[in-house]
Amino acid sequence: MSPVPSLDGLRVLEFLGLGPGPFAGMLLADLGADVLAVARPGAARPALVENRPVVELDVKSAEGRERALRLADHCDVLIEGFRPGVMERLGLGPDDVRERNPRLVYGRMTGWGQHGPLAPTAGHDINYIAITGALHHAARRGGTPTPTANLLGDFGAGGMYLVTSVLAALYERARTGVGRVLDVAIVDGTTYLTAMLHEYRSRGAWSDVAGTNRLDTGAPYYDVYPCADGGHVAIGALEAPFFAALAELLGLDPAWTGVREDPARWPELRRDIAEALLRRTRDEWADAAAGTDTCLTPVLNLAEAAGHPHLSARQALVPAPAGRPGWRPALGGGRSVRARPAPSLTEALTRWGASETGTEIGTDT
Repeated sequence: MSPVPSLDGLRVLEFLGLGPGPFAGMLLADLGADVLAVARPGAARPALVENRPVVELDVKSAEGRERALRLADHCDVLIEGFRPGVMERLGLGPDDVRERNPRLVYGRMTGWGQHGPLAPTAGHDINYIAITGALHHAARRGGTPTPTANLLGDFGAGGMYLVTSVLAALYERARTGVGRVLDVAIVDGTTYLTAMLHEYRSRGAWSDVAGTNRLDTGAPYYDVYPCADGGHVAIGALEAPFFAALAELLGLDPAWTGVREDPARWPELRRDIAEALLRRTRDEWADAAAGTDTCLTPVLNLAEAAGHPHLSARQALVPAPAGRPGWRPALGGGRSVRARPAPSLTEALTRWGASETGTEIGTDT
């Protein structure tokens, strides 16, 4: 099978931060880009940097700043995730860098963005998704909203949004010859992800009361249920044919297929589904549903996910690097162009035309 599309030849300088920035750097490296990460001397390494080399530079010193500028002179993309104004105070802001390299795409990854009342303040994933309305609907009716780790804001609305913006800017640069400064904010990305909910709401098809809509556990045929062993299954039988298959599998009264869309009947339907699922264990239901259109799947933990037949067949998870337990997601069903180990720092700096102690940078690639 062919690998995922490759960004071979694209040179990315990443100033290491937390969360969405490293995720974007990991994704670009997995796509084949030549990513070199910059860290403060002695700083602890954040998660998600194992697939690319890290060079330590004291950018607060004149020598470290000059080395960083020389690296930026000959790269295509620079990404950073500091608070607004930090890179400018270091002498590495967009004006400083792009004056020397106008083709550079300068990606700025923050939670609140470069401007706005909250821009100077601290925040995390939970805060960004809270003010956009996204967190509100992660709850059952009358329940407390529950964040899903930091997957929605940091990675979906942050890191993915940054990579998408970078690729769009590179496409534009191919036509204009000039790079762009990108103000990428998690609040913007999260708001964009709520586009369908806003459209449904404008049509009167979405309620602001959490847990009352088809997709936020309001509908009994789109929810998570416990099984006989305490495990859980997820059900997403939205369309009529899929619900009919589910009703048959669970042994529900066939009459439910004609009245399932009546919210007044939802409590009764939920009770019937819940009672049926308590008759078997999670894995028994998963085996019974395998190969059907019931839209019933087991709720697996991270360790169990690696053993699921579908993920295994697609090589979606591969063993973690040597010396680490567990698994690492593999882009493109295990066919990532960066499935090989990350290059050493010496090898990377040689490609970039720099030494670990020198400041000379080679010609542009």
